[in-house]
Amino acid sequence: MGIVQIGKRLAFPVAKRLLEAANIEPATVKAVIRPPPQVHGGPRARRFPWPRRRHFDQREKQAVVRLMDREIRKGGAIVYGGPETKAYCDAFANFLGGGHAVAVNSGTNAVYVALRALDLEPGSEVIVPPITDAGGTMPVALLNCIPVPTDSMPGSLNVSAEQIRQVITDRTSAIVIAHISGHPVDLDPILALAAEHNIPVVEDCAQAHGALYKGRPVGTFGAIAAFSTMFGKHHATGAQGGVVFTRDTMLFARARQVTDRGKPVGAPGAAGNVVASLNFNQDEISMAIGRVQLAKLPGALEARRRFAGLVAQGLKDVEGVRLVADGPETVGAYWFLCLQLDEARLSCDGPQFAAALELEGIGGVSAGYPFFPTDHPWYRDAIVFGKSGLPWSLRQEKPKRYDIPNAHAANRRIVRVDVHEQLGPGEAKHLATAIRKIARHYAIAAGAPSAMLKVA
Repeated sequence: MGIVQIGKRLAFPVAKRLLEAANIEPATVKAVIRPPPQVHGGPRARRFPWPRRRHFDQREKQAVVRLMDREIRKGGAIVYGGPETKAYCDAFANFLGGGHAVAVNSGTNAVYVALRALDLEPGSEVIVPPITDAGGTMPVALLNCIPVPTDSMPGSLNVSAEQIRQVITDRTSAIVIAHISGHPVDLDPILALAAEHNIPVVEDCAQAHGALYKGRPVGTFGAIAAFSTMFGKHHATGAQGGVVFTRDTMLFARARQVTDRGKPVGAPGAAGNVVASLNFNQDEISMAIGRVQLAKLPGALEARRRFAGLVAQGLKDVEGVRLVADGPETVGAYWFLCLQLDEARLSCDGPQFAAALELEGIGGVSAGYPFFPTDHPWYRDAIVFGKSGLPWSLRQEKPKRYDIPNAHAANRRIVRVDVHEQLGPGEAKHLATAIRKIARHYAIAAGAPSAMLKVA
């Protein structure tokens, strides 16, 4: 019989069925694809359900009830831009050490408003991260600017100045960076590069509420920043929400104008709306919820960091798996834990490792972080404004394909585990135990081949 090779990226159940269908005897298998550990039996690392995050409690409920009772008593209505909004925005700005905050109705719109406040020229290029939610990239095209993805650093989901430098042109009007998984980007070199070219930096902090770079909160370094406060984030204002933050008074006024249909904020004497825009305002109920959530944020961050530290401690001598953790000058916000797999030391890929973690009783596990906006049809086929081809057609161009090999390679090697503030020492121990068990199971002996299953 000839040599049959099954790539190591093939999940165990699929490989097993293929072998059975081919009537291949077990004795002919030269190198066995091993199933996840739990398939062999033995105690699971965790024997009871993984805790779900409890987003809200009675405090948020009471805040909303108080607001409703107040409006009912005075015969009012639920509005926007009222006392709850002001209190929330003031508290958010204080959390970041002072500045100006504008509450909006989604994280996507926060990015849009932040970019719009910069008054970018149509047809100009905006450098964007290779990996992020589509909502962090689409606003660029909706402003008739051209999104240009930069690659990430080797082995990372985050970008660096070196990769950004490779895609800067004389058309570049802004740089958007995202702190993926809550770990800060190395900002100083990026800011120096941007200053060299006189280009503003927009920080997308959707995943990084309270993360620190050199002791300062992210979101306070660029010209302007965008935060998402939708459900699932470190603190939420309800189902959806966002915040635009800046320390620049002019950008703040511009962001306020863009948020509220171009009303003449900061433009005394204007006869009417000063810029064409939409309504991105957040409502008072969401702001009441957000105020409670914001007060909880320091404790939530402390709990997430403590959990991550316990997991890291439990993995100190585990080979083949590395937990992305804080650097000497950064403190992460840990929106999710990022496990990096060493393919030279493990005979499995991300999906296999993630499946094994689930079998061990670990919740919130997934392979990779496959959010590549410029791989999607809207970008590839220029589906933004009908069949016009805009914004690319402003330059008589079609969307270019930008190579992002580092981002794709990093994504293949990553397993992510959702984190929340209710996870404690027990869950940290169970997660570390499961990772250790799986890494040992899939470990490759020194000098052994790692790539294929060979069948004679």
